[in-house]
Amino acid sequence: MLTTENIHVAIVEDDHEIRQTLALIIDGTPGFWCKHTFEDCEEALKTLPGVYINVVLMDVELPGINGIQGVRKLKPQMPDTDFIMLTIKQDDETVFASICAGASGYLMKDTPPTELLKAIEEARKGGAPMSANIARRIVQSFHQIKKSPLSDRETEVLKLLSQGMNYRSVAKQLFLSPHTVKTHIKNIYQKLHVNSRGAAVRKAIEDKLI
Repeated sequence: MLTTENIHVAIVEDDHEIRQTLALIIDGTPGFWCKHTFEDCEEALKTLPGVYINVVLMDVELPGINGIQGVRKLKPQMPDTDFIMLTIKQDDETVFASICAGASGYLMKDTPPTELLKAIEEARKGGAPMSANIARRIVQSFHQIKKSPLSDRETEVLKLLSQGMNYRSVAKQLFLSPHTVKTHIKNIYQKLHVNSRGAAVRKAIEDKLI
């Protein structure tokens, strides 16, 4: 029976078998409801902001717009919705990029159904569900954080660049002139020993500077 007390779940997953299996498990469990499933982010972006959804299970690797980009686009439109990444990838860069994009949790695709349902409930209660090995990697990464060579302002600039903003947008956001932003970017390149925006963002994520 459909009620607002049910946890309404949507799934974005390009593998048909996985998508259908997850939907059947969730929709067949009392207290859960799942009728919105998508094979790509493009369709999810068109539909999800207009429907009542509590939790979105989002595949990381999708054709076209990937899961991280999808969460980054959807979260501002759905601030009360929790996004849980489902993936086979557990590298630090992907995990942290997902969290920075707005994901509430990060689970491996082989997570048992009972644990997946508990994770969905945990997310709705304000938790941040993660597979044990992912949580361990995050704790270890915090122990390995390097002292940043960047100033606070340079870090702010780099964070905005990592979100896809151009120089003028960064300048407007930080109330700076475009010339000042370019100077900060030049200093960032020198300090990180890189010569492009992509390389700067990649190194900053790898070194946990942003």
